Amino acid sequence: MTSQNNNALARVASVIECFSEWSGRIVAWLTLALVLLVSYDVTMRYLFQEGSVALQELEWHLFALIFLLGAAYTLKHDCHVRVDLCYRARWMNERRRAWVDLFGTLFFLLPFSILIIYSAWPFVENAYTLDEHSPDPGGLPYRYLIKMMIPLCFVLLVIQGVAMIIRSAQKIATRGDDAKTAPEQDV
Repeated sequence: MTSQNNNALARVASVIECFSEWSGRIVAWLTLALVLLVSYDVTMRYLFQEGSVALQELEWHLFALIFLLGAAYTLKHDCHVRVDLCYRARWMNERRRAWVDLFGTLFFLLPFSILIIYSAWPFVENAYTLDEHSPDPGGLPYRYLIKMMIPLCFVLLVIQGVAMIIRSAQKIATRGDDAKTAPEQDV
């Protein structure tokens, strides 16, 4: 890989990772909004015996958005749940980890995410066509808006996966990391 191509790919990965950072910032603000909303809702219910179905549904929607939007940010910062027991082992250097990341992203993350996007689209389209709203009295209208976040957030995950592929390929192409091993970590 030439240095010019390597720099261009690094810039592409940086731009992609910027989207993931913004999704993380949105999640932070949504988390604050959820805490304030739940505090208000609990106060109204238990001190004033006034509840709202719309507020409870909004809490559920914010909770869903936090997890959906947080997926790409979590992947970018390598804080997602790993099943691989060997990933943090002493014998796994950066280059080997890059191979695991590349393989996992290409064969698991991207196909699964694309499947979710493909499967969720009719779900969103149906909700929009039927102008679906909450079946509960006083619930929220426009349910397709929250359903639309499912494929959108998986698109963000795919985009971050592309950045992860680029970063992994760059680590694999770098020959100097072969002798280095990761510091020992307690699991």
